[in-house]
This record gives sequence, structure tokens and C-alpha cells, in this order.
Amino acid sequence: MTKQTPPQSQVVNLSQTSVEGVQAELVRMHQSSVKVITAQDVELNQSAAYQVRSDRVAGTGSALAVVQAGEVEMTNSISGSLQAKTISLNGAAGVVVGGSVELGNAYAGLVISQEVKAEKIESIILLSRSVNGNVTTVVDTRGALIAGLVGGLITGVMLLLGRMLFGRK
Repeated sequence: MTKQTPPQSQVVNLSQTSVEGVQAELVRMHQSSVKVITAQDVELNQSAAYQVRSDRVAGTGSALAVVQAGEVEMTNSISGSLQAKTISLNGAAGVVVGGSVELGNAYAGLVISQEVKAEKIESIILLSRSVNGNVTTVVDTRGALIAGLVGGLITGVMLLLGRMLFGRK
């Protein structure tokens, strides 16, 4: 006996509702919430989602916890974690990981990307090969490298001293 998966809907439109999961080619949401979305294309307007896996995600005024996509475009939205090949964000995110990241007026905890283009970014840590734009960051790539080297050096010295003082003879 083989287990068959249910057929995938072509288009799912949600308005002012809350559901556990959606799987479709295209998901459009307006003032709705979904726990898990798996789709080729996701469009959110004033909506929330916990986990999104998609080729393309577009959100306006929305909140997304974890996003894995090929392309993400978010305006006036917030996300816990964004991972995509290309990301365009105007809003806030905890972690942003992408090949090419374009940030408008954005706040981010950690940004990791090959290339960052920015109108105005405020971040805690920014790691990128190329950064263009107005960036305010607590720790940039050079600062992260220096902090890692200094932290490693201090840890090594402390371990060596500990071994010398408390080591067995």
C-alpha cells in the first residue's frame, strides 16, 4: 500500500483567517496568519507567518519568523531570519543571510552577504565583501576579525596560565 500525498492547490487566497499550513504554487494573504507555508510564490499583506519556504516571497506590513527563499522583497515588514539569494528589505530583521542584499531604511542584528547595497542600515554585525551606502554598525567585518583574534588570544593565555598554575607535576 503506497501513501499518496494530497494534490497541491494552484492558488490559495487567505483573508482575515488563521490556518496551520498551506502548500500551493501561489499563496496570497491579507490580514491572515499561517504557521507553515510551502509555495513557489508567496504574497503577504499585513499578515504573519512562522515558517516560509518559497522561490519568491513578497511582504508588505507583515511579520515573518523564518524565511528560506530564492528571492525576498519586504516593505515595512519584520523578520526573525531571512535566507535567500537576493533580499530587498525595508524594515527590520534579526538575521539576514544572502548573496545580494539591498536594504532601504532597515535595522538588522546580523547581516551576512557577498554584496550589500544600502540606503540606510543600522546593524549590530555586518559581514560582507562589498558594502555600498550609508551603514551604521557596531561590529563590521574588520571589527569582527579583530574581536575574534583578541578573544582567541585571551582565551589561549588564560588556558595556558591555568595549566601552569593548576597542572599536575
